[in-house]
Amino acid sequence: MDTQAVDVRDVLNEKIAKSVTFLKDNLNTVRAGRANPALLDKVTVDYYGTPTPLKAIANIVVPDPRSLIVAPFDPKSLSNIEKAINMANIGINPSNDGKIIRLQIPQLTEERRKELTKLVKKFGEDAKVAIRNERRDANEQLKKQEKDGDLTEDDLKNEEKLVQKATDDAISEIDKIIEKKEAEIMEV
Repeated sequence: MDTQAVDVRDVLNEKIAKSVTFLKDNLNTVRAGRANPALLDKVTVDYYGTPTPLKAIANIVVPDPRSLIVAPFDPKSLSNIEKAINMANIGINPSNDGKIIRLQIPQLTEERRKELTKLVKKFGEDAKVAIRNERRDANEQLKKQEKDGDLTEDDLKNEEKLVQKATDDAISEIDKIIEKKEAEIMEV
């Protein structure tokens, strides 16, 4: 067994883990009808001329399952935060009372739930494609090592089986994550 082959697998596992984490981060921004501070993760505010993540300049609280409260650390940034939330196009209208911003999460319609389910499936497919590309790259590196004489033909076959198993496990994990998110979205 060659250490280079193990390195190829380690790199593959690391890239798979990054793809799964990226998928989870994307899914957190999908509104499932329940208040979640992660809905505002991608919102950036123009704070004194600098694009700043919302969570860096405000406290985000979930007082109940249907609403979020954004309390800025600097009251002067309130209007900029409101503008940024509107521009983020998350489908929620902020209401500003002069000190905090309230976000009422509307109940999702059946049609909107189906749209969100399609979006979730697309995120899942994108993650699977990324993982399959990583598998292809790993197999190409292993074949190159065999061609260079660093791996025997039997070692190559064993390594390819291990790479395929890692890929299958990751795709199975992605399917479970997507299934769970779809169930959360379709829950009334």
